[in-house]
Amino acid sequence: MFDRFSFIRDSLQESSQVKERILSECLTDINLFADKVISSLKSGGKILLCGNGGSAADCQHIATELVVRLSHDLNRPAIAAIAITTDTSNLTAGGNDIGFENIFARSVEALGKTGDVLFCISTSGNSPNILKAIHQAKSTGMVIAGLSGDTGGKMLPLCDVCIKIPSRNVQRIQEGHITVAHILCEIIEREMYPTG
Repeated sequence: MFDRFSFIRDSLQESSQVKERILSECLTDINLFADKVISSLKSGGKILLCGNGGSAADCQHIATELVVRLSHDLNRPAIAAIAITTDTSNLTAGGNDIGFENIFARSVEALGKTGDVLFCISTSGNSPNILKAIHQAKSTGMVIAGLSGDTGGKMLPLCDVCIKIPSRNVQRIQEGHITVAHILCEIIEREMYPTG
């Protein structure tokens, strides 16, 4: 019989343990990720974000935190970030006409420039449309920054920096992604606009 209270307790404990592992294993990569994004933004670059499913929702969330703001004690200008996961006409036309694996690469080709950041989110690190977007971004001279899980998958060696959430559980990886993304957004806005 399913024990709901045990399930809740186990889930919260597992989530807490993954956060502790992020603290012990990912600190250097989080710092490097922030450095690369801030350097791009200070040079006039922008951030393009892509991911699938829940990661697509995270892209919208992160882009919004940067464009609007995360920290309500700061009164700062908008930060240039675009979730390339949100235009249904573009995504469905691309999926239909050039194949779903090409939808993000096409937007990167249209919108990305040298020095911009491609912020990729993939729990497996193996999504074909993310990998094609990375290759397109590399050919454009963009910085590749990734959030993944466990081993980092195929995108790990392609990224300039990749934060691997130390878990194989997709739910815990996604929770780690948004936790790390909030930390990154706050570092970015506080260092870009320290007087707010």
